Amino acid sequence: MSETIERVKTLIIGSGPAGYTAAIYAARADLKPLLYTGMEPGGQLTTTTEVDNFPGYPEGIDGPTMMVQLQQQAERFGTEVRIGMITAVELSDEVGGIHKVTVDDNKQIEAHTIIISTGATAKYLGIPSEQKLRGGGVSACAVCDGFFYKGQDVAIVGAGDTAAEEASYLANICNNVTMLVRKDHMRASKAMQHRVNSIKNITVKYNTEVDEVLGEQVVEGLRMVNNQTSEKEEIEITGLFIAIGHKPNTDIFKGQLDMDDTGYLITEGKSTKTNKPGVFASGDAQDKEYRQAVTAAGTGCMAALDAERYLATVETMAAEV
Repeated sequence: MSETIERVKTLIIGSGPAGYTAAIYAARADLKPLLYTGMEPGGQLTTTTEVDNFPGYPEGIDGPTMMVQLQQQAERFGTEVRIGMITAVELSDEVGGIHKVTVDDNKQIEAHTIIISTGATAKYLGIPSEQKLRGGGVSACAVCDGFFYKGQDVAIVGAGDTAAEEASYLANICNNVTMLVRKDHMRASKAMQHRVNSIKNITVKYNTEVDEVLGEQVVEGLRMVNNQTSEKEEIEITGLFIAIGHKPNTDIFKGQLDMDDTGYLITEGKSTKTNKPGVFASGDAQDKEYRQAVTAAGTGCMAALDAERYLATVETMAAEV
């Protein structure tokens, strides 16, 4: 392990909309932020072909280009962006304490404040045809991408409240929605089940799983299999939405930061404050309700402001001693 220890005012972990927005605000506040990108520079948006719902892009923009522009904006104000993965953390319990992190198992960094923007990873089925067509009609966010399938036939996989909500959303803009439920019942709340069952253009297929996503460059159809009878059926669709959950990228903080049963970081009230002084959480690492680029960016702004105010308080306390 490297013996060189670097100390910074603000360390930002993660490089999605939350991380880069936090970097823009932190840099403008002269916090001299250092940002580590993580294993997926740019976050989930780098796997999105078109972004049409982020303010300021009247013609839309592709996800990778948008993330490059956010990085350039953060760097313009003085953020240092580095490729690297935070592999261990040691967070202080003291106000004004120093937090210690390890990068790529060999470099030590100490930080007065940390902004966590590690995001969450959408769960996919893992079958080859699904992975091949991610960005070509396979999506894990109906609210993000459903608009592109307006008036078309689509399918959605999932059985919980999120799947039911997204099926209802898609039914408002799409021609027909086929909902695949692996078991003989939904996990969604009774209210959400009633909503789905009351919408005429949603067809729910129980005991049904994806056998193969059809298409070479884009989704053209879906082959389904009944897991009780092994009977297979093909339908024509142009979009397949996977709604089987997300996993927040917060494992390295377990045992140090408060989180819910799924791993989402718990923040104080409407702030981004965690249970450790000087440590703030933003974006999908702490938001399991909205999971949008614009809301992630908003919490990134909040985290930078919270970090700036925290450091000002610490400085005032030190001056009074």
